[in-house]
Amino acid sequence: MKPRFTMGVRVLERHEIETLLVLAEELHFGRTADRVGVSTSRVSQTVRRLERRVGAALFTRTSRRVELTDIGRALCADVRPGWAAITAGVDRAIRAGKGLTGTLRVGFVGAAGGLLVADAATALTDCEVVLREAQFPEAAPWLRDRVVDVVLACLPLDDPDFTPGPVLVTEARLVAVRADHPLARRRSVTADDLRGVPELRAPDDGTLQEILTLVGAGRGAFPVGAHARRYYPRPDVAYVPLTGAPPVRWGLVWRADNATARVRAFAAAAEELVRAR
Repeated sequence: MKPRFTMGVRVLERHEIETLLVLAEELHFGRTADRVGVSTSRVSQTVRRLERRVGAALFTRTSRRVELTDIGRALCADVRPGWAAITAGVDRAIRAGKGLTGTLRVGFVGAAGGLLVADAATALTDCEVVLREAQFPEAAPWLRDRVVDVVLACLPLDDPDFTPGPVLVTEARLVAVRADHPLARRRSVTADDLRGVPELRAPDDGTLQEILTLVGAGRGAFPVGAHARRYYPRPDVAYVPLTGAPPVRWGLVWRADNATARVRAFAAAAEELVRAR
């Protein structure tokens, strides 16, 4: 049903209100026609019809300019708040109907991932985005236990109940070794070079800084993505490119049964953000 405002026993139709208010802003029939999506003659007809119903001129127009009359200015001032309330209410209802309101819980692994999801979250103006930092072993359990709705993690995050989203970042693979290790002076290393060097693995409840502490203590080496060199610099750890190794891929993952409009909107915003950089 078209929204209407009453004028005594008369009513204002939606297109009449829109034309009135847009022309009051533009003060130009051609620009008003472009914004409203009708012809210039249709704008003129609508204004004349309104003026006949009001019984007074709403605009003065010459070949060079268009201006509001006092009555036209007063009518716009009276109508504009109600029209804004109606359009805002309809917009809110549409967003709610699309499932874009509410709360979206986003998990991320690592400082670099946190910056990316924080930037993507600014695009979702209709819902609250709660960010949670997960350690490496927590990403999959958090999704399964519904602690978060979507997580940015190192791929693959294998689980038949998970849906992989877009790959957002692809980076070279490095290996973290003690700063005074002989390999630390190399420009790059291969898997063969690492034979005999213990490879550390992330404990079930460990953090990256804890693992790097073990690296710095000479307990072994640990493979990382290239972002570690920038976000986790340490005087006791050196990062050396690992040639011949597949790149590290980071992407969004969510549960297959939780592909909500909020999740899809966040994935689209994150992908658009990465493309724009």
